[in-house]
Amino acid sequence: MVKDFNKATLAGLIVALGIIYGDIGTSPLYVFKAIVGTNEISELLVIGGISCIIWTLTLQTTVKYVILTLKADNKGEGGIFSLYALVRRHGKWTVVFGMIGGAALLADGIITPPITVTSAVEGLRTLDVFKDLSTWTIVKIVLVIITLLFFMQQFGTMSIGKMFGPIMVIWFSMLAILGLAHIADDLSVLKAFNPYYGVKLLVLYPHGFLLLGAVFLCTTGAEALYSDLGHVGRGNIRVSWIYVKIALILNYLGQGAWLLTQQGKTLNGENPFFLIMPEWFVIFGVLIATIASVIASQALISGSFTLISEAMRLNLWPKLKINYPTELRGQLFIPGINLMLFVGCAAIVLLFKESSAMEAAYGLSITICMLMTSCLFAFYLYTRRVKLAWIAVYLAVYLTIEFSFLLANLVKFTHGGYVTVIVAGALFMVMYAWFRSRKIKNRYVEFVRLEDYLPILQELSNDTSIPKYATHLVYMSSADNPKEIEHKIIYSVLNKKPKRADLYWFVHVDVVDEPYMSEYTVQTIIPNEVIRVEFRLGFRVEQRINLMFRMVVEDMVRNKEVNITSRYESLSKNNVVGDFQFIVMEKFLSHDNDLPLHERIIMRIYFMLKKIGLSEERGFGLDSSYVTIEKFPLVVAPVTNLQLKRVQDRYRYDIE
Repeated sequence: MVKDFNKATLAGLIVALGIIYGDIGTSPLYVFKAIVGTNEISELLVIGGISCIIWTLTLQTTVKYVILTLKADNKGEGGIFSLYALVRRHGKWTVVFGMIGGAALLADGIITPPITVTSAVEGLRTLDVFKDLSTWTIVKIVLVIITLLFFMQQFGTMSIGKMFGPIMVIWFSMLAILGLAHIADDLSVLKAFNPYYGVKLLVLYPHGFLLLGAVFLCTTGAEALYSDLGHVGRGNIRVSWIYVKIALILNYLGQGAWLLTQQGKTLNGENPFFLIMPEWFVIFGVLIATIASVIASQALISGSFTLISEAMRLNLWPKLKINYPTELRGQLFIPGINLMLFVGCAAIVLLFKESSAMEAAYGLSITICMLMTSCLFAFYLYTRRVKLAWIAVYLAVYLTIEFSFLLANLVKFTHGGYVTVIVAGALFMVMYAWFRSRKIKNRYVEFVRLEDYLPILQELSNDTSIPKYATHLVYMSSADNPKEIEHKIIYSVLNKKPKRADLYWFVHVDVVDEPYMSEYTVQTIIPNEVIRVEFRLGFRVEQRINLMFRMVVEDMVRNKEVNITSRYESLSKNNVVGDFQFIVMEKFLSHDNDLPLHERIIMRIYFMLKKIGLSEERGFGLDSSYVTIEKFPLVVAPVTNLQLKRVQDRYRYDIE
């Protein structure tokens, strides 16, 4: 988290411009083109459209996110999963909003890079020399850019990331200058600040309400402002947004003023963003727009990695391999998600080919995400004892706005919106199956009182007739109560094959709601014989238990709380440290189960996902050379209706 969370600094403002405004900052590339579409240019369409944009940026982005939602920080971190972590203690049902919102945000990540990059590259057609550039050629250029973008993820963005801020300063300055240069074309465009014209467009213009689907594209990146709260701080976001919003509105006004000079005409697929540029500047404009779209895509990809890593820590996603390409905090790379996003983006480019077709599919899933954020934030206000009247006002305003956007965007479903909805639905099913299966398993996990087994553990440890399994035997336990232990662990130690050890360690990992907490407690149950270690780790902390456990042991040795020297006489004389052996229990679904159909399907999905994800020991960050995997059957619903009857044997043997 940034040091001065609520303060703005020059360096912080430049960083904020580089990493959080990519999506919303590149929206002028396609918003007005989507609003006008194939319609005849008219004063009502242009001024009403800009009015809707201005008030959407004001109510949805400025008031909801910049002023209100940014207050809901989780120890300085933001985003829908951070918000869920804040409220989940007060309502278990909030997990549904978190899963739907997270899945919708990830689905949005599959269409944002294609639409921004394609819109930028299509600007080449504004030049006479590239006027006849074929769609397939543009597709190939876009695919090359996207391929390079995803290929570079594995190396991190620390070096080039320093350039993002200055480049986006150039981008937003360009937006403002281009807009200012054309506002004088028709000053009546300034009437757009009056919300009356926006309402008039929605009510009087033919199918005007459906234009909200195009207007919504101007605020699709608002969720990123909240998600990146921890990277730049509240103060830097709020101050930099003033500059960004002014630049965006000026550009929209400039495009609108120019369009008012073209009344009675149609765009014929051309983009007003590039048409307002001087011809000599178009090539530079396309280049800057392409770079800005790549930065926007990069920010969204990085955000997807962070989102998935949070979901893993919150047990909403299978554990996947995470790489840390640089030492920059928060920068990570998840190969599996990178591949998924790349395949998705490439498929979107090949399926839709043109930005105008992508516009028709864009926005539906992110609207759902915003609705989920509104519901979670309202519940957050409730947990902070805000007056119910204010919460009701908040919900009335934003559920009305966002349901209006959702209804307008539903028209996009048959025009390609189904793609992101299907993707979001699949991602939600992964989260739901992973979360629900854990609940099903936990219903049948049997815990026993640890103190009942302490005498036999001591006897086993001192029983020299049994070969010693290890000096230090370490079990990963899921028992939240320090006085309890899973029955399967006791069974593993005593029954499966007696495991004699000099010292038994039980290690428990508790994922807490604070994002970067990293604490541990030690409970010495029997000195130098049975010890329990509990790690309390934030949902953004990597679980490197191998390294953390070693640090705990070293700390205990320094404090003379434990003796880790080997108990073998010859080794003990020479102060040789005893060996450590980890035991990880891996479950498999037993055939002796009688689950209801829907739970059987969930458990099958769970075990399929486990094959894709990391193994238990890699998920905990353990060194495989010191780990033994023990498989045990998961009997969550024993078969009870099996009937077996003994009958008299037909063949009897008389033994005299």
